[in-house]
Amino acid sequence: MRFERRHELGWLQPRPRNMIQAMATPAVFNFRKAATLVAAAGTLFWLYTFYFIAQVPQGDGTGFQWLAVFPLGMIFAFFFLPAWLLIALHRLPRVTTAIGLCGLVAFAVVWAQLLNEFPKS
Repeated sequence: MRFERRHELGWLQPRPRNMIQAMATPAVFNFRKAATLVAAAGTLFWLYTFYFIAQVPQGDGTGFQWLAVFPLGMIFAFFFLPAWLLIALHRLPRVTTAIGLCGLVAFAVVWAQLLNEFPKS
């Protein structure tokens, strides 16, 4: 593949030839980095939910608070595992960012519902 084509695909960033060109070059938004940050945020939040659920008061002692792991795990599996796969394959960075953002919204909706269900200490 020629250098120009690789640059269009976002694989390589051209280097400015001098300081004037470096200052005049607009910053290009890197969707791959954004997708990585969104996927990392979703993964870290998913891991945090295990810690939070472990700290919930026992209630009646049945352990039913651990059932909250299933919808959160499904959100992780449907949104963030494909996002990590696409990031690793260097494919569709804009779509990957959108998938990750949808996953964060799904986490927010489900987590808000779960917080109302957990017993207060």
